[in-house]
Amino acid sequence: MEGSIFTGYWGNYHIQGIAVDKKRGYIYYSFTTKLVKATLDGKIIGSVDGIVGHLGCIAFNEEDGCVYGSLEYKNDAIGKGVLHGLNTELDYDDSFYAVRFDAARIDRLGIIAENNDIMTALYLKEVVSDYNGVGINKKGETVPHKHGCSGIDGLTFGPIPGGGGYYMFVAYGIYGDTERQDNDHQVILCYDVKDWNKYAKPIDQKSMHHSGPENPDHKFFFYTGNTEYGVQNLEYDSFTNSFFLAVYRGGKPEFPNYSMFAIDASVSPVLKSIEGSDTHVETLAMKKMGEHDEKTGLYGWFFPYGATGMYSYGDSRWLFSHNGKSENGQYSYITPYEWDEKHPFICSGEEK
Repeated sequence: MEGSIFTGYWGNYHIQGIAVDKKRGYIYYSFTTKLVKATLDGKIIGSVDGIVGHLGCIAFNEEDGCVYGSLEYKNDAIGKGVLHGLNTELDYDDSFYAVRFDAARIDRLGIIAENNDIMTALYLKEVVSDYNGVGINKKGETVPHKHGCSGIDGLTFGPIPGGGGYYMFVAYGIYGDTERQDNDHQVILCYDVKDWNKYAKPIDQKSMHHSGPENPDHKFFFYTGNTEYGVQNLEYDSFTNSFFLAVYRGGKPEFPNYSMFAIDASVSPVLKSIEGSDTHVETLAMKKMGEHDEKTGLYGWFFPYGATGMYSYGDSRWLFSHNGKSENGQYSYITPYEWDEKHPFICSGEEK
């Protein structure tokens, strides 16, 4: 593919993620309160609108032809910002879902998501529990949100590290509180979506359902040091057999505070004791690529893109969102890149 794909202008909210259906030639954009479908040359096909929450990172499931995403309804600064931008008021409990869109039915603009089985939602009880839980700060004081959980954002499909299969991975948002030490791991939940229809239901935003599995199939922890709001975008890349994590850089001076990390998917999880957990947990291995901080042992990159969308073709080609804002609204140029471990990506199209 040559050149960048222009998303068009989509209102008040910036792009959160992108997903590609390689077989059929479609690209999908999450613009926080709506999902947009387009062709790979930029022609808009349709949209799913009316989401009064935060639709984050999205991924295309090649096994069922559907688009999946993370969806938050919460009463913190992010949630209130969404409601303010929509000039609406809703009273809802803090709720976190993985959602599935029937991509083939997105054939026109303005399809309403609410009470419509074109978008079904799986309630993530583990996230709700940690969001409503507590941790301990450096002073030994109780503080809100276990592991610093601020909800969810990054989402992708890939194999169990060190194993196989095809699972959905959903990453926590992590509050960047620099006065605590129990928020220096990224938390990634793993679900088998083959039993999606057993639990998932459409959403009624005036009466949110709580239908979902009691527990994830796996709960992984990945040590990165401090980040601001955790994993913004999560993407599995079969070319390097890695999960890439795009984050907003953290603020703790003892860490290098990279903006991108990679999980080594060839290495099986290891049970370890970590700060903020009273049991041993499954920890994932860092890919030894990019810059290396000897003091912390961390590897990563200071790459400027990925937090608002990234996609791997699995053959060294990638797409990254270059988002922007104008008087016409929020937009992005989806720009092609080639994998290069040092950089770690080099723009191969017209950079916008």
